[in-house]
Amino acid sequence: MDKQVLLVNDLAGYGKVALSAMIPVLSHMGHHIYNLPTALVSNTLDYGKFDILETTDYMRNTIRVWKELGFYFDAVSTGFIVSDVQAKMIAEFCREQRENKAVIFVDPIMGDDGKLYNGITEQTIVHMRELVGVSDYIVPNYTEATYLVDMAYQPEGMTVKDVEELLQRIREIGARSIIITSARVEGQDVVIVYDYESKEMHLLPFTHIPVRFPGTGDIFSAVFMGEVLEGHTLTCSVQKAMDAVKTLIDKNKDNEDKFKGIPIETCLEVLDQ
Repeated sequence: MDKQVLLVNDLAGYGKVALSAMIPVLSHMGHHIYNLPTALVSNTLDYGKFDILETTDYMRNTIRVWKELGFYFDAVSTGFIVSDVQAKMIAEFCREQRENKAVIFVDPIMGDDGKLYNGITEQTIVHMRELVGVSDYIVPNYTEATYLVDMAYQPEGMTVKDVEELLQRIREIGARSIIITSARVEGQDVVIVYDYESKEMHLLPFTHIPVRFPGTGDIFSAVFMGEVLEGHTLTCSVQKAMDAVKTLIDKNKDNEDKFKGIPIETCLEVLDQ
């Protein structure tokens, strides 16, 4: 059954990241997609120069209008959040939507490689924890997972015992199902999966391709979400997202300008495999 899906994320004018990457994926998968931009961004940040227009007032007014019109969503997905004010507002909105049976997906975009992105404050992390507490699925990378629970980032990787402690601490702040990307466990690159329903942990290995495209995390989140909403199991949904991203990176690894991200509209057949 096609779902009414709201994406709360930024919109880049130049480059396939965030909304520009997720909308084509989820539309191709047959869902009805709506969006609430948290910011308008001139281009992907990899170019070094960029401009960002925060849209907090627009978001606040839009949410009010939608409530007056009685709009509803089967699922809400949150991504890049520009400010503490936005984080608090979105957490409140997601809490209300969840009370109306919406499924909440949270990608707590805050950092990578052990560091926070510019502009992310301790207060932002606090509000991200609040978002995690109202979510059904969260998809942090390893860096973001450690910041959520104030654990040390281990660049050399984790043991299975470390993973179990990390998952337990994330669950303590209210998370249900947890997917941690870009992790290294016992010397192997893996995606960590904790299934809230079965209470089981899975480590899904992947082969790292030494090519970087902005937006691959957004594509992963979109494919994963689409699969879950179609009724597939958690591990199958994560594996499908992993396989799709790997194929897309491999297919585009020789692209001249990788800062643009993956030209997803030309590659949508990958999602049908």
